[in-house]
Amino acid sequence: MADAFERLKERLAQVTDLNKVVRLLSWDQQTMMPLAGTGHRADQTATVQRVAHELFTDPAVGRLLDELRPLEDSLEPDSDDAALIGLTRRDYEKAVNVPSALRAAMARATAEARPVWVKAKAEADFPSFLPALERIVELKLEYVDRVADGAAERYDVLLDDYEPQTTTAEVRTLFEELKPPLVELIAELREREVDDTFLHGDFPPDRQRALALDVIELFGHRPDSWRIDPTEHPFASSAGRNDVRITTNYHPDSLESLFSTMHEYGHGLYTHQLPQHLERLPTGQACSLGIHESQSRLWENLVGRSLPFWQRFYSRLQETYPEQLADVDLERFRAGIHAVKPSLIRIQADEVTYGMHVMLRFELEQDIVEGRVALRDLPQRWNEKMWEYLGVEVPDDGHGVLQDVHWSGGSIGYFSTYLIGTVASVQIWEAARRDLAELEEQVGSGDFAPLREWLGEHVHALGRKFSPQETLRRATSSSLSAQPYLDYLRKTYGVA
Repeated sequence: MADAFERLKERLAQVTDLNKVVRLLSWDQQTMMPLAGTGHRADQTATVQRVAHELFTDPAVGRLLDELRPLEDSLEPDSDDAALIGLTRRDYEKAVNVPSALRAAMARATAEARPVWVKAKAEADFPSFLPALERIVELKLEYVDRVADGAAERYDVLLDDYEPQTTTAEVRTLFEELKPPLVELIAELREREVDDTFLHGDFPPDRQRALALDVIELFGHRPDSWRIDPTEHPFASSAGRNDVRITTNYHPDSLESLFSTMHEYGHGLYTHQLPQHLERLPTGQACSLGIHESQSRLWENLVGRSLPFWQRFYSRLQETYPEQLADVDLERFRAGIHAVKPSLIRIQADEVTYGMHVMLRFELEQDIVEGRVALRDLPQRWNEKMWEYLGVEVPDDGHGVLQDVHWSGGSIGYFSTYLIGTVASVQIWEAARRDLAELEEQVGSGDFAPLREWLGEHVHALGRKFSPQETLRRATSSSLSAQPYLDYLRKTYGVA
Protein backbone atom coordinates (compact mmCIF):
# COMPACT_ATOMS: atom_id res chain seq x y z
CA MET A 1 0.00 0.00 0.00
CA ALA A 2 2.92 2.32 0.70
CA ASP A 3 4.11 1.74 -2.85
CA ALA A 4 0.67 2.65 -4.21
CA PHE A 5 0.70 5.88 -2.21
CA GLU A 6 4.13 6.85 -3.54
CA ARG A 7 3.01 6.15 -7.11
CA LEU A 8 -0.06 8.35 -6.58
CA LYS A 9 2.05 11.20 -5.18
CA GLU A 10 4.47 11.00 -8.09
CA ARG A 11 1.60 11.15 -10.57
CA LEU A 12 0.07 14.12 -8.75
CA ALA A 13 3.41 15.92 -8.65
CA GLN A 14 3.68 15.64 -12.42
CA VAL A 15 0.15 16.98 -12.88
CA THR A 16 0.91 19.88 -10.53
CA ASP A 17 4.05 20.71 -12.49
CA LEU A 18 2.12 20.78 -15.76
CA ASN A 19 -0.60 22.99 -14.27
CA LYS A 20 2.08 25.45 -13.15
CA VAL A 21 3.51 25.46 -16.66
CA VAL A 22 0.06 26.51 -17.88
CA ARG A 23 0.12 29.41 -15.42
CA LEU A 24 3.54 30.43 -16.69
CA LEU A 25 2.34 30.34 -20.30
CA SER A 26 -0.66 32.50 -19.35
CA TRP A 27 1.50 34.98 -17.40
CA ASP A 28 3.83 35.34 -20.37
CA GLN A 29 0.94 35.91 -22.76
CA GLN A 30 -0.46 38.67 -20.55
CA THR A 31 2.85 40.46 -19.94
CA MET A 32 5.63 39.67 -22.42
CA MET A 33 4.48 37.69 -25.45
CA PRO A 34 4.36 39.39 -28.87
CA LEU A 35 0.78 39.66 -30.08
CA ALA A 36 1.49 37.59 -33.17
CA GLY A 37 2.38 34.65 -30.95
CA THR A 38 -1.24 34.06 -29.97
CA GLY A 39 -1.70 31.06 -32.26
CA HIS A 40 1.44 29.39 -30.95
CA ARG A 41 0.37 30.02 -27.37
CA ALA A 42 -3.09 28.58 -28.02
CA ASP A 43 -1.49 25.38 -29.36
CA GLN A 44 0.94 25.15 -26.46
CA THR A 45 -1.65 25.79 -23.77
CA ALA A 46 -4.10 23.31 -25.26
CA THR A 47 -1.40 20.63 -25.47
CA VAL A 48 -0.18 21.05 -21.89
CA GLN A 49 -3.74 21.18 -20.52
CA ARG A 50 -4.66 18.03 -22.44
CA VAL A 51 -1.58 16.13 -21.26
CA ALA A 52 -2.16 17.19 -17.63
CA HIS A 53 -5.81 16.17 -17.83
CA GLU A 54 -5.05 12.79 -19.38
CA LEU A 55 -2.35 12.12 -16.79
CA PHE A 56 -4.76 12.88 -13.95
CA THR A 57 -7.86 11.13 -15.32
CA ASP A 58 -5.97 7.96 -16.31
CA PRO A 59 -7.90 4.93 -14.96
CA ALA A 60 -4.70 4.00 -13.13
CA VAL A 61 -5.35 6.93 -10.78
CA GLY A 62 -8.81 5.58 -10.00
CA ARG A 63 -7.35 2.15 -9.24
CA LEU A 64 -4.76 3.68 -6.93
CA LEU A 65 -7.48 5.59 -5.07
CA ASP A 66 -9.49 2.41 -4.64
CA GLU A 67 -6.42 0.58 -3.36
CA LEU A 68 -5.69 3.36 -0.90
CA ARG A 69 -9.16 3.61 0.65
CA PRO A 70 -8.25 1.34 3.61
CA LEU A 71 -5.19 3.49 4.28
CA GLU A 72 -7.30 6.64 4.13
CA ASP A 73 -9.79 5.17 6.61
CA SER A 74 -6.98 4.29 9.01
CA LEU A 75 -5.42 7.76 9.07
CA GLU A 76 -6.27 10.75 11.23
CA PRO A 77 -8.70 12.86 9.15
CA ASP A 78 -6.58 16.00 9.64
CA SER A 79 -3.35 14.36 8.52
CA ASP A 80 -1.59 15.41 5.32
CA ASP A 81 -1.93 11.94 3.82
CA ALA A 82 -5.65 11.51 4.55
CA ALA A 83 -6.36 14.98 3.18
CA LEU A 84 -4.39 14.22 0.03
CA ILE A 85 -6.22 11.00 -0.73
CA GLY A 86 -9.66 12.50 -0.03
CA LEU A 87 -9.00 15.66 -2.02
CA THR A 88 -7.58 13.73 -4.96
CA ARG A 89 -10.61 11.44 -5.02
CA ARG A 90 -12.96 14.44 -5.10
CA ASP A 91 -11.02 16.12 -7.90
CA TYR A 92 -10.72 12.88 -9.85
CA GLU A 93 -14.43 12.07 -9.69
CA LYS A 94 -15.20 15.47 -11.20
CA ALA A 95 -12.41 15.55 -13.77
CA VAL A 96 -12.94 12.04 -15.10
CA ASN A 97 -16.26 13.14 -16.60
CA VAL A 98 -14.51 15.69 -18.83
CA PRO A 99 -13.00 14.45 -22.12
CA SER A 100 -9.42 15.55 -22.70
CA ALA A 101 -10.47 17.00 -26.06
CA LEU A 102 -12.91 19.31 -24.28
CA ARG A 103 -10.28 20.38 -21.76
CA ALA A 104 -7.88 21.19 -24.61
CA ALA A 105 -10.57 23.05 -26.56
CA MET A 106 -11.37 25.20 -23.51
CA ALA A 107 -7.69 26.07 -23.11
CA ARG A 108 -7.33 26.93 -26.79
CA ALA A 109 -10.47 29.10 -26.85
CA THR A 110 -9.34 31.23 -23.92
CA ALA A 111 -5.80 31.68 -25.23
CA GLU A 112 -7.23 32.85 -28.56
CA ALA A 113 -9.79 35.11 -26.87
CA ARG A 114 -7.29 37.07 -24.79
CA PRO A 115 -6.01 39.46 -27.51
CA VAL A 116 -9.51 39.77 -28.96
CA TRP A 117 -10.76 41.00 -25.58
CA VAL A 118 -7.86 43.45 -25.15
CA LYS A 119 -8.60 45.05 -28.52
CA ALA A 120 -12.37 45.02 -28.00
CA LYS A 121 -12.02 46.68 -24.60
CA ALA A 122 -9.73 49.40 -25.97
CA GLU A 123 -12.18 50.10 -28.79
CA ALA A 124 -15.35 49.60 -26.68
CA ASP A 125 -16.46 47.11 -29.33
CA PHE A 126 -18.44 44.26 -27.76
CA PRO A 127 -19.63 42.78 -31.10
CA SER A 128 -16.00 42.07 -32.05
CA PHE A 129 -15.58 40.04 -28.85
CA LEU A 130 -18.94 38.28 -29.08
CA PRO A 131 -17.85 35.32 -31.27
CA ALA A 132 -14.98 34.50 -28.89
CA LEU A 133 -17.31 34.75 -25.90
CA GLU A 134 -19.89 32.55 -27.60
CA ARG A 135 -17.27 29.86 -28.14
CA ILE A 136 -16.10 30.03 -24.53
CA VAL A 137 -19.64 29.83 -23.17
CA GLU A 138 -20.49 26.97 -25.54
CA LEU A 139 -17.58 24.96 -24.18
CA LYS A 140 -18.34 25.90 -20.58
CA LEU A 141 -21.93 24.72 -20.94
CA GLU A 142 -20.72 21.44 -22.41
CA TYR A 143 -18.42 21.13 -19.40
CA VAL A 144 -21.34 21.77 -17.05
CA ASP A 145 -23.41 19.12 -18.81
CA ARG A 146 -20.61 16.61 -18.32
CA VAL A 147 -20.20 17.30 -14.61
CA ALA A 148 -23.58 18.53 -13.34
CA ASP A 149 -25.00 15.17 -12.25
CA GLY A 150 -26.34 15.67 -8.70
CA ALA A 151 -25.77 19.44 -8.63
CA ALA A 152 -28.71 21.42 -7.27
CA GLU A 153 -28.04 24.18 -9.81
CA ARG A 154 -25.96 24.13 -12.99
CA TYR A 155 -23.96 27.12 -11.79
CA ASP A 156 -22.81 25.03 -8.81
CA VAL A 157 -20.46 23.17 -11.15
CA LEU A 158 -18.60 26.34 -12.14
CA LEU A 159 -18.62 27.87 -8.66
CA ASP A 160 -17.11 24.66 -7.29
CA ASP A 161 -14.07 25.14 -9.55
CA TYR A 162 -13.20 28.31 -7.65
CA GLU A 163 -14.89 27.92 -4.25
CA PRO A 164 -15.04 24.14 -3.60
CA GLN A 165 -17.91 22.69 -1.61
CA THR A 166 -19.82 25.96 -1.80
CA THR A 167 -23.22 26.17 -3.48
CA THR A 168 -24.86 28.92 -5.45
CA ALA A 169 -27.67 28.94 -2.91
CA GLU A 170 -25.22 29.59 -0.07
CA VAL A 171 -23.61 32.50 -1.92
CA ARG A 172 -27.00 33.87 -2.88
CA THR A 173 -28.06 33.82 0.79
CA LEU A 174 -24.92 35.70 1.83
CA PHE A 175 -25.40 38.30 -0.87
CA GLU A 176 -29.07 38.76 -0.01
CA GLU A 177 -28.00 39.48 3.56
CA LEU A 178 -25.43 42.00 2.38
CA LYS A 179 -27.41 43.83 -0.28
CA PRO A 180 -29.96 45.85 1.77
CA PRO A 181 -27.40 47.21 4.27
CA LEU A 182 -25.00 48.06 1.44
CA VAL A 183 -27.74 49.90 -0.45
CA GLU A 184 -28.52 51.89 2.69
CA LEU A 185 -24.85 52.71 3.29
CA ILE A 186 -24.35 53.81 -0.30
CA ALA A 187 -27.43 56.02 -0.17
CA GLU A 188 -26.17 57.75 2.97
CA LEU A 189 -22.49 58.05 2.11
CA ARG A 190 -22.80 59.14 -1.50
CA GLU A 191 -24.34 62.41 -0.29
CA ARG A 192 -21.28 63.34 1.73
CA GLU A 193 -19.11 66.02 0.20
CA VAL A 194 -15.57 64.62 0.07
CA ASP A 195 -12.75 66.32 -1.83
CA ASP A 196 -10.73 63.72 -3.72
CA THR A 197 -9.70 65.89 -6.67
CA PHE A 198 -6.04 65.56 -5.70
CA LEU A 199 -6.24 61.82 -6.48
CA HIS A 200 -6.75 62.67 -10.14
CA GLY A 201 -4.15 64.48 -12.18
CA ASP A 202 -0.70 63.89 -13.61
CA PHE A 203 0.94 60.85 -12.01
CA PRO A 204 3.84 59.72 -14.22
CA PRO A 205 3.90 55.90 -14.37
CA ASP A 206 7.66 55.66 -13.80
CA ARG A 207 7.15 57.14 -10.35
CA GLN A 208 4.18 54.84 -9.75
CA ARG A 209 6.42 51.87 -10.45
CA ALA A 210 8.95 53.11 -7.90
CA LEU A 211 6.14 53.43 -5.34
CA ALA A 212 4.88 49.94 -6.12
CA LEU A 213 8.34 48.54 -5.46
CA ASP A 214 8.55 50.53 -2.23
CA VAL A 215 5.22 49.11 -1.02
CA ILE A 216 6.27 45.54 -1.75
CA GLU A 217 9.59 46.15 -0.03
CA LEU A 218 7.84 47.61 3.02
CA PHE A 219 5.30 44.79 3.27
CA GLY A 220 8.11 42.26 2.94
CA HIS A 221 9.28 39.96 0.18
CA ARG A 222 12.36 38.13 -1.11
CA PRO A 223 13.64 39.97 -4.19
CA ASP A 224 15.09 36.76 -5.64
CA SER A 225 11.66 35.13 -5.75
CA TRP A 226 9.28 37.98 -6.68
CA ARG A 227 8.75 40.20 -9.72
CA ILE A 228 6.19 42.82 -10.74
CA ASP A 229 5.16 43.68 -14.30
CA PRO A 230 2.55 45.87 -16.04
CA THR A 231 -0.48 44.33 -17.74
CA GLU A 232 -3.94 45.25 -19.01
CA HIS A 233 -5.80 43.78 -16.02
CA PRO A 234 -3.83 43.23 -12.79
CA PHE A 235 -3.39 39.65 -11.59
CA ALA A 236 -1.01 37.44 -9.64
CA SER A 237 0.46 34.15 -10.75
CA SER A 238 3.28 31.82 -9.86
CA ALA A 239 5.23 28.81 -11.01
CA GLY A 240 5.93 27.91 -7.39
CA ARG A 241 6.27 29.41 -3.93
CA ASN A 242 9.70 30.80 -4.90
CA ASP A 243 8.55 32.17 -8.26
CA VAL A 244 5.90 34.78 -7.47
CA ARG A 245 4.75 37.07 -10.28
CA ILE A 246 2.40 39.94 -9.61
CA THR A 247 1.23 42.60 -12.03
CA THR A 248 -0.40 46.01 -11.92
CA ASN A 249 -1.70 48.64 -14.31
CA TYR A 250 -0.27 52.17 -14.22
CA HIS A 251 -2.84 54.84 -15.05
CA PRO A 252 -1.12 58.19 -15.69
CA ASP A 253 -4.07 60.12 -14.29
CA SER A 254 -4.60 58.29 -10.97
CA LEU A 255 -2.91 56.39 -8.14
CA GLU A 256 -5.04 53.27 -8.54
CA SER A 257 -1.94 51.16 -9.24
CA LEU A 258 -0.86 51.65 -5.62
CA PHE A 259 -3.91 49.79 -4.31
CA SER A 260 -3.88 47.18 -7.06
CA THR A 261 -0.26 46.46 -6.14
CA MET A 262 -1.23 45.98 -2.49
CA HIS A 263 -4.05 43.71 -3.65
CA GLU A 264 -1.79 41.55 -5.78
CA TYR A 265 0.83 41.48 -3.02
CA GLY A 266 -1.70 39.67 -0.84
CA HIS A 267 -2.16 37.04 -3.52
CA GLY A 268 1.60 36.73 -3.94
CA LEU A 269 2.27 36.37 -0.21
CA TYR A 270 -0.31 33.58 0.02
CA THR A 271 1.45 31.66 -2.74
CA HIS A 272 4.88 32.37 -1.23
CA GLN A 273 3.85 30.96 2.17
CA LEU A 274 2.01 27.83 1.04
CA PRO A 275 3.33 24.66 2.73
CA GLN A 276 6.68 23.79 1.18
CA HIS A 277 6.51 20.07 1.98
CA LEU A 278 3.27 19.80 -0.03
CA GLU A 279 4.27 22.09 -2.90
CA ARG A 280 3.97 19.58 -5.76
CA LEU A 281 0.73 18.07 -4.43
CA PRO A 282 -2.90 19.25 -4.62
CA THR A 283 -2.98 19.80 -0.85
CA GLY A 284 -0.13 22.28 -1.15
CA GLN A 285 -2.06 24.64 -3.42
CA ALA A 286 -4.32 27.55 -2.49
CA CYS A 287 -7.54 26.57 -0.74
CA SER A 288 -9.94 28.54 -2.93
CA LEU A 289 -10.31 31.82 -4.75
CA GLY A 290 -12.39 33.16 -1.86
CA ILE A 291 -9.57 32.50 0.60
CA HIS A 292 -7.12 33.91 -1.95
CA GLU A 293 -9.21 37.08 -2.24
CA SER A 294 -9.40 37.38 1.53
CA GLN A 295 -5.64 37.80 1.50
CA SER A 296 -5.55 40.37 -1.30
CA ARG A 297 -8.41 42.39 0.15
CA LEU A 298 -6.85 42.29 3.61
CA TRP A 299 -3.62 43.88 2.36
CA GLU A 300 -5.41 46.30 0.05
CA ASN A 301 -8.01 47.54 2.52
CA LEU A 302 -7.43 46.46 6.14
CA VAL A 303 -3.75 47.38 5.86
CA GLY A 304 -3.54 49.62 2.81
CA ARG A 305 -6.31 52.05 3.74
CA SER A 306 -5.60 52.10 7.47
CA LEU A 307 -4.43 55.14 9.41
CA PRO A 308 -1.32 53.43 10.82
CA PHE A 309 -0.11 52.49 7.35
CA TRP A 310 -0.50 55.99 5.98
CA GLN A 311 1.09 57.55 9.03
CA ARG A 312 4.11 55.54 7.99
CA PHE A 313 3.94 55.87 4.18
CA TYR A 314 2.25 59.17 3.36
CA SER A 315 5.43 61.25 3.45
CA ARG A 316 6.91 58.91 0.83
CA LEU A 317 3.87 59.48 -1.39
CA GLN A 318 4.11 63.25 -0.97
CA GLU A 319 7.80 63.19 -1.85
CA THR A 320 6.98 61.27 -5.02
CA TYR A 321 4.17 63.60 -6.16
CA PRO A 322 4.75 66.99 -4.50
CA GLU A 323 2.91 68.77 -7.31
CA GLN A 324 -0.38 67.10 -6.34
CA LEU A 325 0.06 66.25 -2.65
CA ALA A 326 2.45 68.68 -0.95
CA ASP A 327 -0.44 70.78 0.36
CA VAL A 328 -2.76 67.84 1.13
CA ASP A 329 -2.54 66.79 4.77
CA LEU A 330 -2.95 63.20 5.92
CA GLU A 331 -6.50 63.64 7.20
CA ARG A 332 -7.66 65.08 3.89
CA PHE A 333 -5.84 62.36 1.96
CA ARG A 334 -7.45 59.55 3.97
CA ALA A 335 -10.86 61.13 3.54
CA GLY A 336 -10.22 61.13 -0.19
CA ILE A 337 -9.27 57.45 -0.40
CA HIS A 338 -12.39 56.62 1.62
CA ALA A 339 -14.78 58.64 -0.51
CA VAL A 340 -17.87 56.65 -1.45
CA LYS A 341 -18.80 57.42 -5.03
CA PRO A 342 -20.57 54.85 -7.20
CA SER A 343 -18.37 54.38 -10.24
CA LEU A 344 -17.96 52.38 -13.41
CA ILE A 345 -14.94 50.19 -12.75
CA ARG A 346 -14.95 47.35 -10.21
CA ILE A 347 -11.23 47.30 -9.47
CA GLN A 348 -11.32 51.04 -8.78
CA ALA A 349 -14.47 50.93 -6.65
CA ASP A 350 -14.50 52.07 -3.03
CA GLU A 351 -15.04 49.53 -0.27
CA VAL A 352 -18.75 50.21 0.14
CA THR A 353 -19.87 50.08 -3.49
CA TYR A 354 -17.49 47.24 -4.41
CA GLY A 355 -19.92 44.52 -3.34
CA MET A 356 -22.60 45.71 -5.74
CA HIS A 357 -20.22 45.29 -8.67
CA VAL A 358 -19.65 41.68 -7.65
CA MET A 359 -23.34 40.91 -7.15
CA LEU A 360 -24.10 42.25 -10.62
CA ARG A 361 -21.59 39.87 -12.20
CA PHE A 362 -22.69 36.92 -10.06
CA GLU A 363 -26.28 37.38 -11.20
CA LEU A 364 -25.35 37.85 -14.86
CA GLU A 365 -23.27 34.69 -14.85
CA GLN A 366 -26.18 32.67 -13.53
CA ASP A 367 -28.35 34.15 -16.28
CA ILE A 368 -25.75 33.08 -18.85
CA VAL A 369 -25.53 29.52 -17.56
CA GLU A 370 -29.30 29.12 -17.28
CA GLY A 371 -29.91 30.68 -20.70
CA ARG A 372 -31.90 33.58 -19.31
CA VAL A 373 -29.93 36.13 -21.29
CA ALA A 374 -28.66 36.04 -24.87
CA LEU A 375 -24.96 36.85 -25.00
CA ARG A 376 -25.56 39.62 -27.56
CA ASP A 377 -27.80 41.31 -24.98
CA LEU A 378 -25.19 41.30 -22.19
CA PRO A 379 -24.20 44.97 -22.64
CA GLN A 380 -27.80 46.12 -22.28
CA ARG A 381 -28.41 43.89 -19.24
CA TRP A 382 -25.12 45.06 -17.70
CA ASN A 383 -25.98 48.72 -18.17
CA GLU A 384 -29.45 48.24 -16.70
CA LYS A 385 -28.03 46.61 -13.58
CA MET A 386 -25.37 49.30 -13.18
CA TRP A 387 -28.12 51.89 -13.11
CA GLU A 388 -30.32 49.82 -10.81
CA TYR A 389 -27.59 48.99 -8.27
CA LEU A 390 -25.35 52.05 -8.39
CA GLY A 391 -27.20 54.76 -10.30
CA VAL A 392 -24.36 54.91 -12.81
CA GLU A 393 -24.78 55.38 -16.55
CA VAL A 394 -22.34 53.34 -18.62
CA PRO A 395 -20.91 55.45 -21.46
CA ASP A 396 -19.51 52.56 -23.51
CA ASP A 397 -18.81 48.83 -23.31
CA GLY A 398 -15.12 49.35 -22.61
CA HIS A 399 -16.16 50.87 -19.27
CA GLY A 400 -18.96 48.34 -18.91
CA VAL A 401 -19.33 44.73 -19.88
CA LEU A 402 -15.81 44.47 -21.32
CA GLN A 403 -13.92 45.85 -18.32
CA ASP A 404 -13.00 42.50 -16.69
CA VAL A 405 -10.64 39.91 -18.15
CA HIS A 406 -12.38 36.91 -16.60
CA TRP A 407 -14.82 35.86 -19.30
CA SER A 408 -12.11 35.99 -21.96
CA GLY A 409 -10.17 33.58 -19.74
CA GLY A 410 -13.14 31.26 -19.30
CA SER A 411 -13.37 32.10 -15.59
CA ILE A 412 -17.15 31.91 -15.34
CA GLY A 413 -17.99 31.17 -11.70
CA TYR A 414 -15.14 33.28 -10.31
CA PHE A 415 -16.72 36.65 -9.54
CA SER A 416 -18.55 35.83 -6.31
CA THR A 417 -15.23 34.92 -4.68
CA TYR A 418 -14.26 38.60 -4.68
CA LEU A 419 -17.03 39.43 -2.23
CA ILE A 420 -16.73 36.16 -0.32
CA GLY A 421 -13.06 36.99 0.18
CA THR A 422 -13.81 40.60 1.11
CA VAL A 423 -16.20 39.45 3.83
CA ALA A 424 -13.73 36.82 5.07
CA SER A 425 -10.85 39.33 5.11
CA VAL A 426 -12.45 41.26 7.98
CA GLN A 427 -12.91 38.10 10.05
CA ILE A 428 -9.29 37.09 9.43
CA TRP A 429 -8.06 40.59 10.30
CA GLU A 430 -10.03 40.57 13.54
CA ALA A 431 -8.57 37.17 14.47
CA ALA A 432 -5.07 38.50 13.79
CA ARG A 433 -5.76 41.55 15.96
CA ARG A 434 -6.91 39.29 18.81
CA ASP A 435 -3.68 37.33 18.67
CA LEU A 436 -1.35 40.24 17.87
CA ALA A 437 -2.08 42.83 20.55
CA GLU A 438 0.26 45.39 18.98
CA LEU A 439 -0.72 44.80 15.34
CA GLU A 440 -1.74 48.38 14.58
CA GLU A 441 1.43 49.73 16.20
CA GLN A 442 3.47 47.26 14.15
CA VAL A 443 1.78 48.40 10.94
CA GLY A 444 2.47 52.01 11.87
CA SER A 445 6.15 51.27 12.45
CA GLY A 446 6.48 49.34 9.20
CA ASP A 447 6.98 46.00 10.93
CA PHE A 448 4.85 43.57 8.92
CA ALA A 449 6.68 40.40 9.90
CA PRO A 450 4.25 39.49 12.73
CA LEU A 451 1.25 39.79 10.39
CA ARG A 452 2.97 37.84 7.61
CA GLU A 453 3.92 35.12 10.05
CA TRP A 454 0.44 34.98 11.59
CA LEU A 455 -1.19 34.63 8.17
CA GLY A 456 1.40 32.04 7.23
CA GLU A 457 0.64 29.93 10.27
CA HIS A 458 -3.15 30.29 10.45
CA VAL A 459 -4.15 30.50 6.76
CA HIS A 460 -1.38 29.86 4.25
CA ALA A 461 0.14 26.77 5.88
CA LEU A 462 -3.20 24.95 5.61
CA GLY A 463 -2.92 24.92 1.83
CA ARG A 464 -5.82 23.03 0.32
CA LYS A 465 -6.09 20.39 3.01
CA PHE A 466 -9.52 21.61 4.10
CA SER A 467 -12.59 23.16 2.53
CA PRO A 468 -12.74 26.97 2.38
CA GLN A 469 -15.31 27.00 5.18
CA GLU A 470 -13.16 24.80 7.41
CA THR A 471 -10.03 26.79 6.59
CA LEU A 472 -11.77 30.00 7.66
CA ARG A 473 -13.10 28.34 10.81
CA ARG A 474 -9.63 27.16 11.79
CA ALA A 475 -8.18 30.62 11.18
CA THR A 476 -10.89 32.64 12.92
CA SER A 477 -12.95 30.20 15.04
CA SER A 478 -16.05 31.29 13.12
CA SER A 479 -17.86 30.55 9.89
CA LEU A 480 -18.32 33.05 7.08
CA SER A 481 -20.57 35.87 8.29
CA ALA A 482 -21.75 39.13 6.77
CA GLN A 483 -22.00 40.93 10.11
CA PRO A 484 -18.32 41.61 10.89
CA TYR A 485 -17.86 43.07 7.41
CA LEU A 486 -20.92 45.31 7.75
CA ASP A 487 -19.79 46.39 11.23
CA TYR A 488 -16.36 47.23 9.82
CA LEU A 489 -17.84 49.38 7.07
CA ARG A 490 -20.11 51.24 9.49
CA LYS A 491 -17.21 51.93 11.86
CA THR A 492 -14.77 52.90 9.11
CA TYR A 493 -17.21 55.26 7.45
CA GLY A 494 -18.75 56.65 10.63
CA VAL A 495 -22.28 55.34 10.17
CA ALA A 496 -24.23 54.36 13.27
